[in-house]
Amino acid sequence: MNQPLKARKRFGQNFLQDENIIHRIIQAINPKPEQAIVEIGPGHGALTDPLLEKTNGKLTVVELDRDLIASLRVKYFQLPQLTIVEGDALKVDFSQLFEAEPLRLVGNLPYNISTPLLFHLMQYANHIGDMHFMLQKEVVERMAAAVGSKVYGRLSIMIQYHCQVQPLFVVPPSAFTPAPKVDSMIVRLTPLKEAKLPLTSLKTLENIVRDSFSQRRKVIRNTLKKYITADALQTLAIDPGARAENLALKDFIAISNYISEQNMI
Repeated sequence: MNQPLKARKRFGQNFLQDENIIHRIIQAINPKPEQAIVEIGPGHGALTDPLLEKTNGKLTVVELDRDLIASLRVKYFQLPQLTIVEGDALKVDFSQLFEAEPLRLVGNLPYNISTPLLFHLMQYANHIGDMHFMLQKEVVERMAAAVGSKVYGRLSIMIQYHCQVQPLFVVPPSAFTPAPKVDSMIVRLTPLKEAKLPLTSLKTLENIVRDSFSQRRKVIRNTLKKYITADALQTLAIDPGARAENLALKDFIAISNYISEQNMI
């Protein structure tokens, strides 16, 4: 009998094993056979098995670990509708997986790549129907944070620009092997079909949000001085003496649009 593959630290692997948690996740996803479901990081198949059952064997999985890929090919060799995409999810062009139906993304995301992967996926938001991810609880709290919160920042703003963020439930360390040192959380991300506010340049918004939070204790007239003057901030009804954590998404969009119109970025 083959021994189960061990989790690899370099891939940030923690394998889900709690059947009750798995059942709750599948209930939250509510997958259907006709949907284009993509699982990122299937691991030993804890979510893959019930997803295949719900989708009549139709599923796409993205996996980087060659040993796990070999294991998946053996385990699911009798399911021709299972597509295995070999590679790093950070480099996958998810638009190539899109056909007629919006993609539904699922995954227990490795902690060490979760934030850059979320930013990568935002590039494909118009191809995605929804996403259900297991993430470090702290990351979900940052994603869902409101203006003024201590954990409100770049991730909060950029994710909320693209998606509705809905934290669902906490998953304890005991649900995994090996057990991580922190709590996890399931989150539902639903890309917005229309932006909350018109935006001239996404790249400009990304730049000013990044710079605004690069030195959180500084006021924005200093962190953004290479882009916009204090007087211009005041014309936008934004306090130049405010810190980034006190500016809402609409404020960052107003600044971004002003800078774009002035051709300053």
